[in-house]
Order: sequence, then structure tokens, then C-alpha cells
Amino acid sequence: MLQHILFWSVSYYDLIHSFSITNNIETIDYIYTAVFHITIVLAVYVNGFVLIPRLLARNKYGLYAVCVLALLAGTAQLNIFIYSHAIDFFLPNYFFVSNFGFWQLVQFGFVYLAITTLLKLSRAWFRLIELEREKASTELLFLKMQLNPHFLFNSLNNIYSLALKKDTMAPNSILKLAEVMRYMIYESNENAVPLQKELDYINNYIDLQRLRTRDNASIVCTVTGEAANSYIAPLVLLVFIENGFKHGIKATIHESFVHILINISEDLLQMTVENSKGVIDEVENDNFRGLGLENVKRRLELLYRGKYELTINDTKEKYRAVLQLPLQKTSSQ
Repeated sequence: MLQHILFWSVSYYDLIHSFSITNNIETIDYIYTAVFHITIVLAVYVNGFVLIPRLLARNKYGLYAVCVLALLAGTAQLNIFIYSHAIDFFLPNYFFVSNFGFWQLVQFGFVYLAITTLLKLSRAWFRLIELEREKASTELLFLKMQLNPHFLFNSLNNIYSLALKKDTMAPNSILKLAEVMRYMIYESNENAVPLQKELDYINNYIDLQRLRTRDNASIVCTVTGEAANSYIAPLVLLVFIENGFKHGIKATIHESFVHILINISEDLLQMTVENSKGVIDEVENDNFRGLGLENVKRRLELLYRGKYELTINDTKEKYRAVLQLPLQKTSSQ
């Protein structure tokens, strides 16, 4: 409402000075400008509240153009009628004459319709962008929630096994899990987090996974490059590492391994995750290639559309995923 009042106030102020014959604005100038606005206001609101939502918004462009032309012609004729006949009946003490012909009035109306239509479309466009951002934010939260419970239940199960054995590693493992959960719950809600925090989180995760591994399992995580002053979307690397441990460390695999290499350059991160596979994993790994992989790709599309590279090599002996992401220099996205 305030925007409408402001728009018409500016319009009235501009036209009253344009219509005034002398430098001194008189009463007749105020009346003339106010009456002139009747047809302009009518055209603008019929266009804004009827034609745009019912025709233009539904892609009926041809019918919309015809209706706009009819509206402009109708309001121009109405303006001429008001100044030629109607106004004398209501204001007999003043002498009015229309300063504009039919085509001039059509041009006047067209300018107002063009301005107000562009304003309305721009507001709708910004609103659409806002809705898309809200949708993306909600979808990202949903995808995170799909990942986190799986990891939590696995970790609790591992610690529970240690507790049953009265293993001295149980208390320290609980502390590590607490650190991991604190990061996941409180810090991972940001659009981007310091890369070093994400790496610390990954190290804690790997330490928790070591609890369930056999001595002959090969778990190697190598990080090269400098992580300071770089930011990354939280938890986006975890899925590939988690998948590596899920399918790479099993009693059914003679030589189990999970090898993680994270290479950091000035503005780029490349992570390679390789894990061993067993015969059973040919079937089980379909779950990751299906819904799990689709979730990962969807997150990457939402966060790094057109800026990331994901290569997956799946053979009978091993599974290899290579992910390349741009690094941010600020926490904003």
C-alpha cells in the first residue's frame, strides 16, 4: 500500500507541474491533474490485477497484447469523454478542455502500463528467486538429515561394542563422537565453514571408524596443501568417505583398505577416495549408486552448480571416487 501511495504521489507531483500553464500552480491545475489520473489509475490496476495474473502469467501473450491495446483505447476515449462532457456537470464553475488527442492519451497510458508492468514483473522475479533459495535451503537441510543419522547409528554401535568389551578406548571415542556431533549440529548449518574445521571433522570421523577395523585393514588419509583461509560447504565430502568405510572395511574382504587423498591448492580442492570391494558389494553398493549417489549429486548441484567435477570408477576389485570443488575465500555464498 505504501509503495502505491508513493508511486501515485510522485506521478501527481510530476504531472501537475507538466500540465500547469503558468509557473504558479492554481486550483484548476490540481483538479485537472487529479481527474486526468482517473483513467490512468483505472488502466494500471486493470492491467495489474486482471490482465497480468490471468493472461500474461499464464503465457497468453497474444490475448494479453490485444487486451492491453483495447484497455489503452478505452481509457483514452474515457478521458476525452470526461473532459468533453462529464466534468462540466460536476464542476460547472470551471472550464476544462482536454490538452491531448486520442493517440497522445494512448501513448501516455502505454508509458504507465509499461512502467508498472515492469515493476510488477521485477517484484515477481525477485520473489521467485527468494522462493528458489528457500527451497534449495530446505532441500539441503533434508539431504543433510538423510546423511547424519546413518553415521550416528554406526558410531554408537561401534562404541557400544567397545563398552561391552570394556575397552579403554570407549571414553575417548565418546568424546570424539561428541565433537563430531557438535560440529554436525551447530556448525554445519552455515553455508560455508573453514576448511580446516571440515578436515578436523573428517579426522575425527576416521578415528571413530578405526575402532571397528581389523589390524590388517589399510586406512590411509593424506592431506596436502594449506587449508588456512579457505571455506567449503559442510559435510559435502563425508558421503564418499563414509561409503568407502561402509564397503571397504569388511571381514569378507581379505585385504581391506580405504585410501583418502585430499589435495588443496589455492582455490581448488580435489579428494580421491578408494576402497576395496568384495563379491557381496556388487549388490550392496547399488544402494550408494542409486539413492545415495543421487542425493550426493543433488547436493553438489545445489551448492556448486557447474563448478564441480565428480568421476566414479567402479570395478570388481575397488571403488574410486574423485571429487573436485572450488574453494571459497569467505564464509558467504
